Amino acid sequence: MELKEFLWSLIIIYTFARVMGEFAARIGQSAVLGELLAGVLIGGSVLGWVEQTETLKLLGEIGVMLLLFEVGLESDLQSFLKVGWSAAAVATIGVVTPFLLGYGFALALHMTQLQEIFVGATLTATSVAISARVLFDLGKLKTTEGNIIMGAAVIDDILGLVTLSVIVGLAESGNVSWLEVGRTAGLAILFLSMAIAVGIRYAHLFTKLVNRMNTRGRVIIAAMIFTFLFGYTAEWAHIAPLVGAFAAGLVLARTEHHAHIREKIEPVADVFVPIFFILTGAAVNLNYFNPFQAENWPVLLLAAGLTVVAILGKLAAGLGAVEIQVNRWAIGVGMLPRGEVGLIFASVGLSEKLIMEGEYGAILVMVVLTTLVSPILLKLAFKGSRAAT
Repeated sequence: MELKEFLWSLIIIYTFARVMGEFAARIGQSAVLGELLAGVLIGGSVLGWVEQTETLKLLGEIGVMLLLFEVGLESDLQSFLKVGWSAAAVATIGVVTPFLLGYGFALALHMTQLQEIFVGATLTATSVAISARVLFDLGKLKTTEGNIIMGAAVIDDILGLVTLSVIVGLAESGNVSWLEVGRTAGLAILFLSMAIAVGIRYAHLFTKLVNRMNTRGRVIIAAMIFTFLFGYTAEWAHIAPLVGAFAAGLVLARTEHHAHIREKIEPVADVFVPIFFILTGAAVNLNYFNPFQAENWPVLLLAAGLTVVAILGKLAAGLGAVEIQVNRWAIGVGMLPRGEVGLIFASVGLSEKLIMEGEYGAILVMVVLTTLVSPILLKLAFKGSRAAT
């Protein structure tokens, strides 16, 4: 790709990402949805203005690592100890139930075993960012329900990333071995645990190093080196580098430079993250959603079925809240949005050739719909409720 073509692609990506993201925000939706739809619009099945080159894909992968680093940086695990048991129960139900429902639905459609596992896995994780934004807008972020939702969403993310590492491992091996599943899952959990434990133990060295520097950009460069080092180590251990980026965020969240890192990383992420969402949308082939073509009906059925089981699976998670006076309906609804986490799963599945374009589009429809309905349902769930504060 020549420089002129690369620059033109970036101009198109950033222009449409900002315009559509702004439009989505103005109608009360997440900017992520706007960027995703922008990708669909400028992708090959509509305008065809952006080609998914290796260079753009690499920039998108950097963006998604920074996104997971931000999620880890915003995850204050200690603040969830008050509702720890409820959050853990909600997260467990919210992972196991959607996975089983998705697996069973894919099994009924006679998919391959690897695809069945992948479809179930795509339904497990909850979008922390979207849930937090909706709860904040409703003034419910600091309620008991809000703490349970956020705590469970963080645990969901950890379990989801471990699951993603397992899926990538299975894709590389080409077959499903439950021994291999257990080994990969154990390795991912061990890596995440050791990375957090060792990182927190020696996080003060990061602080000392940064404090001794006097040059411009010392905090952000040091944080990015730290993030990429964790991602590189994860990749070296045959684990998704996103797990490493997430762990890096959890570790640096415990340092005195936490607020400064968050302030500095946001504009950097704003440069790279939209590329990931634009390319994710651009990979959707709208031709698969023409209902007047009989060959598209399996894809439409998959999209509808995934959306239904995705909603039912997360609503069941609300039953895990053990507090007596708590709005379990609101907790279940708060776990609905898949957002950026679901998009990451879909993108990895397509790149690893676990799914084809049709299945990929169906998963994106599920992600969009669960993200769209969650703010509406959450407002109704809290309306007139006497939630604990």
